[in-house]
Amino acid sequence: MAYLDFRDQVVLVTGASSGIGAAAAVGFAQTGATVAVHYHRNADGAAHTVAAVQTAGGTASLHQADLADPAAANALVDEVLAKHGRIDVLVNNAGDLVKRSPIVDVPDADFQHILDVNVTSVFVLSRRLIPVFRAQGGGSIVNVTSIAARTGGAGGSVVYATSKGAVSTFTRGLAKELAPDNIRVNAISPGVISTPFHDRHTTPDQLAAMVNTIPMARTGTPHECVGTILYLASDRMASYVTGQIIEVNGGQLAP
Repeated sequence: MAYLDFRDQVVLVTGASSGIGAAAAVGFAQTGATVAVHYHRNADGAAHTVAAVQTAGGTASLHQADLADPAAANALVDEVLAKHGRIDVLVNNAGDLVKRSPIVDVPDADFQHILDVNVTSVFVLSRRLIPVFRAQGGGSIVNVTSIAARTGGAGGSVVYATSKGAVSTFTRGLAKELAPDNIRVNAISPGVISTPFHDRHTTPDQLAAMVNTIPMARTGTPHECVGTILYLASDRMASYVTGQIIEVNGGQLAP
């Protein structure tokens, strides 16, 4: 039997309308999973992800929610459970930087929004799914943190980096708490990945400066993150792996 086999499993991927989330959704589909594709505003991108999942041989459903709102996050889980009857893997990928700004110029509203999307959503979705996973005999949570969690971030991204540091710590702590329940919690920590995130928030000069610090001398692609996510989610491949943050950064950081 194949090591990567998610047939009969339901995977919820948040922020799956583009970038790493979209690539992960397709990757799970290629292993036979049923994928719940979450998006917030980018309906066209999410519809494209659903079509790509179906082309890859998987089953997909489409779900809209503003994960900055805990009630909406809880309702998302309820909706996916009502649609598919179970959830086996949660990929907490949704996140936002808002815009690059020095700390003195960050409004309270932007600070709170970054924490709500990047940290509170991970907490709320994980908390909601814990009793579901326990009832099913186990489950897997894969969080998407960032190299910024260790470096403090590139220019104007201190709040974003802080939020991702919280996600990394939450990953380690929750993994220890849930290990007796056969629920594994891990994270992938991408470096500089070519996604719409950088198209929105990073100037060409900033991106060139980042690439100069990468031994592989290039940015990564969303698809180069998928293998790590699938590995961490797979009980067959990673049954003894929990509480780990795996760096995917072209050698930029080797902690």
